[in-house]
Amino acid sequence: MTADHENAGYRRLFDGDGLTFGTGFPLTDNRESRPPVDRELELAAHAESVGFDGLWARDVPLYWPRFGDAGQTFDVWPWLSQVAARTDDIALGTASVVLPLRHPLNVAKSAATVDRLSEGRLVLGIATGDRDPEFDAFGVDREDRGARFREAVDLMRTVWREDFPEAEGRWGELDGGLDLVPEPTTGTVPLLPTGHARQEVEWIAEHGDGWLFYHLPESTLETYLDDWRAAAGEKPYAMAVQTELADDPEAGPEHVHQGYRAGTAWFREYFRRLEELGVDHVLVSPAGENPEADLRRFAEDVIDRL
Repeated sequence: MTADHENAGYRRLFDGDGLTFGTGFPLTDNRESRPPVDRELELAAHAESVGFDGLWARDVPLYWPRFGDAGQTFDVWPWLSQVAARTDDIALGTASVVLPLRHPLNVAKSAATVDRLSEGRLVLGIATGDRDPEFDAFGVDREDRGARFREAVDLMRTVWREDFPEAEGRWGELDGGLDLVPEPTTGTVPLLPTGHARQEVEWIAEHGDGWLFYHLPESTLETYLDDWRAAAGEKPYAMAVQTELADDPEAGPEHVHQGYRAGTAWFREYFRRLEELGVDHVLVSPAGENPEADLRRFAEDVIDRL
């Protein structure tokens, strides 16, 4: 697939015919307390050096122990700015910014800033959120998520593309006397709605630059891809898959939450099938107790041998 976007990160993920791979923070697999910053940044550079195409950071405004993790703990914008300074060409993604909990003008400015600081490598996954107590904490009606999401997307596109725009919504009003700076490196930061985001597939196809989804059984995935291609044409489809590496490279699959534990031989065949079905990018999570070795093993034994 050829990427229909000038953004460098988007092209890194989607400009070509082969399946690309990204991985997500925290790379030290420390999900309930603050991960070691220097080690995380070293591993980010290592992931780039062994052949990963994307590094993804999650947006978790508040830690809810019942949910089980705190993402990479640090706010997504300064975190990706740090990662940008320690890497060269790898795409930097959000998976995903919870738009209803953030003011869309703040998101637009922060995203454009990271996009500029990274020389156009930001790809913006966006979502409606799934941690209910956060909505009470921010004073946002959970039932209003879908509408807020649509308004945010519309406003961000407007302020990225227009100088001194006029716009109005529940977020506030722009009367033409204010402008957003900086501008993105291209006309807009690419947007990947995540999951259904409480929208119809046709809306996602029209307003998104691609679709980021979760792990699905292959038969279900095939149906989703058919629906996506019918609505979106050649716009890319990306998905997240939990990938726990077994010590035995020939080990068969065991189901884990949102993915599999298996040997590298089985994962090679699995990702070949995903590529044949039409998946364009996969966000994987091979890093375990020895993340440097695990990332290298996945790159050498899976990515390089597809």
